[in-house]
Amino acid sequence: MKTLAKTLAAASIAAATVAGAPAAAQVSGIAVSSPEAVFLRSAARQAAYTQIAQTYAGQIQQINTMRQEAQTLQQSLDTNGDGQVTDAEAAANQGVTTQVQQKLQQIAQTGQPITLAQTYVVEQLLLDYNNAQQQVISSKGIQLMLPADGVQYVSDAADVTSDILAVLDQRLPTVQAAPPANWRPRRESLALQQSIQQILAGLAQQQAAQAAQQGAAAQQPTGR
Repeated sequence: MKTLAKTLAAASIAAATVAGAPAAAQVSGIAVSSPEAVFLRSAARQAAYTQIAQTYAGQIQQINTMRQEAQTLQQSLDTNGDGQVTDAEAAANQGVTTQVQQKLQQIAQTGQPITLAQTYVVEQLLLDYNNAQQQVISSKGIQLMLPADGVQYVSDAADVTSDILAVLDQRLPTVQAAPPANWRPRRESLALQQSIQQILAGLAQQQAAQAAQQGAAAQQPTGR
């Protein structure tokens, strides 16, 4: 059994080791699922995102460089060293504040084609998600489906997230990574893409922190 109050990021790490094994039958016709986790773990999404990263490798490097520059500028505004930039500190050095704003605008502009491509990938999956979910609902005789993040506690048998993922992977093993000319995303697709990016960013921060801790532990001298 498990608690569903845990973050999607933690769930996705665990799922990576399980390789999407189907869950047991739901309890008494009631089931839960996490749509965000399905999209995050989708094989088609992961492959398409890798392709996008390769296509826009130069722009991604530029964005990383500009982010570091913006962070350095922001740190220079933090005159009292408390890790926060107040309105007074920003106003005290308007020239640097303007530079930070310009950097952020450049980052957003450079990242537009990347965001558009990722959103196109997500939208293709989103358009078929209900079909995959309905297939699982029908096959398992589910009478009530609840969002996983809205339930405090549930047995493993009632979580059909992996079942929906397996069906979606079968229905859409691949998706296109390049949007058509003049394509415009749906609002829900943009929201989902942003949610996925936040989860991926959180995972990256966790992994970086773990690597830093392991590195620090390895450098500590050992006793006799």
